[in-house]
Amino acid sequence: MRPVSAAELRPDGLAGDHARAGKRALTLFQAEHLAAVAGFLGRGAVPPELLRRNLMISGLNLSALRGVALALDGAVVRITVPCAPCSRMEEALGPGGYNAMRGHGGWCAEVLQPGPVATGAPVRRV
Repeated sequence: MRPVSAAELRPDGLAGDHARAGKRALTLFQAEHLAAVAGFLGRGAVPPELLRRNLMISGLNLSALRGVALALDGAVVRITVPCAPCSRMEEALGPGGYNAMRGHGGWCAEVLQPGPVATGAPVRRV
């Protein structure tokens, strides 16, 4: 995982990722939850790339948007299902990483309209 300033969102997720088209093509993480995960781990901060999610979203309550379409820059996605933490969280975050992510794993989304996505672009309901 590496942060990038822009990427192309395709029907099967971000270009270069290993996802498949469908309800789990993309993973979104709510930036406001970074502090909670760091707190559960007893850390001051957690770098977002360690969480193995595709996009970091801030300013929206993703949990309240299940089934809602969102415009992400030039692409449109629909929030589908919660994204459970993966077994790699212990390796990425250290002991307790999996449990720190419980309830804060983010959300999966399906791609309704492919297009470019860039850091800092507004996210809005469609």
